[in-house]
Amino acid sequence: MNLVTAEHLTKSYTERLLFDDADFSINEGEKIGLIGINGTGKSTLLKIVAGLEEPDEGIVVRGRNLDIRYLPQNPVFTSGDTILQSIVRDNEGHEHPWDLESQARIMLTKVGISDFEAKVETLSGGQRKRVALVSTLMSDTDLLILDEPTNHLDSQMAGWLEEYLKKFRGAILMITHDRYFLDSVTNRIVELDRGKLYSYQSNYEGFLRLKAERLDMAAATERKRQSILKVELAWIQRGARARSTKQKAHIQRYEALRDQKAPESDRDVEMGSVFSRLGKTTIELDHLSKAYGDNMLMEDFSYIFLKNDRIGIIGPNGSGKSTLMKIIAGWEKPDSGTVTMGQTVKIGYFSQENEAMDESLKVIDYIRKAGEYVRTGDGSISASQMLERFLFPPSVQYTAISRLSGGEKRRLYLLRVLMEAPNVLLLDEPTNDLDIRTMTILEDYLDGFSGIVITVSHDRYFLDRIVRRIFAFEGRGRVSQYEGGYTDYEIEYRRRHPEDSGQAENIKKKDSEAKTENGQKTGRNSRRKLRFSYQEQKDWEVIEDQIQALEEELAGLEARIEEAARDFERLKELMEEKEEKEQKLEEKMERWMYLNELAEQIAGEGGRV
Repeated sequence: MNLVTAEHLTKSYTERLLFDDADFSINEGEKIGLIGINGTGKSTLLKIVAGLEEPDEGIVVRGRNLDIRYLPQNPVFTSGDTILQSIVRDNEGHEHPWDLESQARIMLTKVGISDFEAKVETLSGGQRKRVALVSTLMSDTDLLILDEPTNHLDSQMAGWLEEYLKKFRGAILMITHDRYFLDSVTNRIVELDRGKLYSYQSNYEGFLRLKAERLDMAAATERKRQSILKVELAWIQRGARARSTKQKAHIQRYEALRDQKAPESDRDVEMGSVFSRLGKTTIELDHLSKAYGDNMLMEDFSYIFLKNDRIGIIGPNGSGKSTLMKIIAGWEKPDSGTVTMGQTVKIGYFSQENEAMDESLKVIDYIRKAGEYVRTGDGSISASQMLERFLFPPSVQYTAISRLSGGEKRRLYLLRVLMEAPNVLLLDEPTNDLDIRTMTILEDYLDGFSGIVITVSHDRYFLDRIVRRIFAFEGRGRVSQYEGGYTDYEIEYRRRHPEDSGQAENIKKKDSEAKTENGQKTGRNSRRKLRFSYQEQKDWEVIEDQIQALEEELAGLEARIEEAARDFERLKELMEEKEEKEQKLEEKMERWMYLNELAEQIAGEGGRV
């Protein structure tokens, strides 16, 4: 059943055209992730769907008796309310009012709120967002509209929310830049790009593939248009005279084709590596301890940072992650211990608070304070050129910072930090309010950054992509080290702390016994010898030839696709065939990896393959 239909939406904000004759709909049971560059109108679209804002043109039709709950980026509360009073006030029509407070207490605990009687005006920004999230989730609603629900949630909280939304029976429309979260929860991605909305019936992983196909098709169509234009232009230049109706029609077709807009390519955030030389001595943390009252954040923590270290810092909210960053930056002092800083160390600190951003300044003046020019691998680049590379066109550069969206301010702040050419980057929750495209380019930039990167982040994708070592705040002053990214940390943490995942008994059983082929329990050393099954043996003998054949077929398809650039229908058929072959190749590769690993295990036991 259709819940919301929006047609021919047009909306402008000052000189910006946010939507240009865009269409959009939400059906029952859909879980939609809305993505796009910051400042292009994502939050505005959520408000329009929720009925809190009107488009300049177009219509929005909502289903009869449709109940909608909306979580804004910056929630507003009634002053004087306690946390529980605020939630009860927001959910007066709850289906089970007698159970409302107990459910709220349980859910608040899940997001790290334990003082239920605290006044809402005393809460931090992150706590206010989490209280508002709980209040929104408590409602009995047909459609949840969530603007950045994962901001200010640690990894464990984000995991809980992920499972909650996957089980939610209503429809969801949300903005989030957490790519693992999008991949797990959504069944449809809607991209807002240059005023148009593009829908992809898939999660985030599928969206990446489908968008690439859309861009390929658009590029093929443009090649065909250019080819036809070339022929038509030659006809015009041969001296054809528009004396007949037929010839006039020919010329009109040529002019219409000529005036069509070519597909625009994405303007990515581009940044050559900007950094200062880092000497032999970097940063040394020696027996650091820090506590606030009885809350011991870290105790006797030591570490010497190596050149090109990539460190991710994780832990629950309030555990001390940002405090450690501030101690490294020299903004706070430890209770005991020392921080030794090399003479060549130049720190760039991307904090959560957009430090020292005077919002009355024009965008370009704010960046010029870091330097009129900056040296990159591409040579000397002006502040204006750097702003263009960071998706701030000339029309925006002379705008006051106060008129930018929250995400645009974060992107501008990031550019300012990078332009100061640091060799040690401290990134405190860099994924909050940065759009996915900016995050992708930041990740690529960090790949080529010749310096130290230390980041606090709850974004599991970002940590897996960037870091090679994890510092985990585990309570009572303990900061433990784990090698690898976030996924590696999770695996190692479960191994070190099986009691936390409820697997202690299972691990003991696996260590002491194994099952034979007929299900009888025997000692670990008497388990059956590994070997291929009949089907596995058959597959192993032919799979490499099958992979090679598929790769050759794909190479042939690529050539045929290039030849068919002018034939749209044929091109579509070939693209579909290519997708099918690529899927088969991926399945064969996964099967080969499994069989190869099994073959190595068999060989290691002295068996025959």
